[in-house]
Amino acid sequence: MSLKLLSANHGAGLAATLAGRANRTGRGFCSGVYPITPSTECMEYLCLQEIEKGRVVKVESEHSAMAVCIGAAAAGARSFTTTSSNGLAYMAENCIAAAYLRLPVVMAVANRTIGPPWNIWADHGDALMLRDHGLIQFYCADNQELFDTVLAAFRLAEDPAVMMPAMVCMEGFILSHTVAQIDVPDQALVDAFLPTTTVPHRLGEAPHALGQIDLPHQTEMHRHQHLSAMNGAARVYAGIQDEFEHIFGRRLGDAVVPYRADDAETLIVSMGTIGATAERVVDQLRAQGQKVGALRVRLFRPLPSEAIRAWFAGKQRIAVIDRDVSLGFGGVLWGEVNSLADPGTVVQSYLAGLGGGDVRPEHIVNMLADLQPRKNAGHPAMMEAA
Repeated sequence: MSLKLLSANHGAGLAATLAGRANRTGRGFCSGVYPITPSTECMEYLCLQEIEKGRVVKVESEHSAMAVCIGAAAAGARSFTTTSSNGLAYMAENCIAAAYLRLPVVMAVANRTIGPPWNIWADHGDALMLRDHGLIQFYCADNQELFDTVLAAFRLAEDPAVMMPAMVCMEGFILSHTVAQIDVPDQALVDAFLPTTTVPHRLGEAPHALGQIDLPHQTEMHRHQHLSAMNGAARVYAGIQDEFEHIFGRRLGDAVVPYRADDAETLIVSMGTIGATAERVVDQLRAQGQKVGALRVRLFRPLPSEAIRAWFAGKQRIAVIDRDVSLGFGGVLWGEVNSLADPGTVVQSYLAGLGGGDVRPEHIVNMLADLQPRKNAGHPAMMEAA
């Protein structure tokens, strides 16, 4: 192990490099890349690495970057890419193709606002637009978590019971360009953690097609298999947590991360870096005698519904903070978890930090002050947090 000062972008690139080298006895590593702010530094870092039996392919668009990854994974190689915002939107067709072809591509997504008007700062809406299409989604709160989760994503995506792409999300600039200390394992440890990539339906040995025409009942069967695998991915991840801790000596975060939530009457629910700010608010309000706790959703797809429902039980009020908006509806996370609370619990949607605005402790305190007198949840509340 060694300590390195790295941005989250560079941390993701380094994790992909170590994972790529770990597959040198298999069918190697291949990455298709195209730059877009704020993910560009990740691909630039990756392009500078030497990966035995590996290649980074620089292409003319994000669509082609994922096409390279599809070809690589279909040939049985370990595959990785990175993108953001409108680049992810341009890549979306092939992201969906990779998911429905059950190819274990890992993506680092530097979350950024979709434009126009053009905005290069953080918003979860870019990744969330793919939430219904069969890609695993993690949302990270710091650089170490991002690095560790990229390594774990390869193990999860390539598990024979899963076999689907995995997105590891970091907020643009808030994490992507912020330098922090990362504990980086030796290559031998990564080799021990990541088995040789095996794609059961890979091309090259017996003639067959990927992506042929499906009849209706075949599509139903494929969606059923995909749904079952997605639902089972959380159980697979729990086993990976144990293996990660055994090899690296630290434990991966759970699918949901509680903070002083056991006896809380009011709960703050969020994803990404807002979760770290929420923990500071919890400490502040606990010191004032208020029973407040926090819950950070790390794994959004598959949604850990039972774990969230268990933490929601007995809570009187729940503030769900989204760094995104589903226009005409509200916050995406709020929409997903609203029904998991006990009957009568006030579950209020708050929209904050859209377009990269700061979400500071005082903003969350103001949300809780708004929540406290509510008898019923109202329309999503847009909080100014610039």
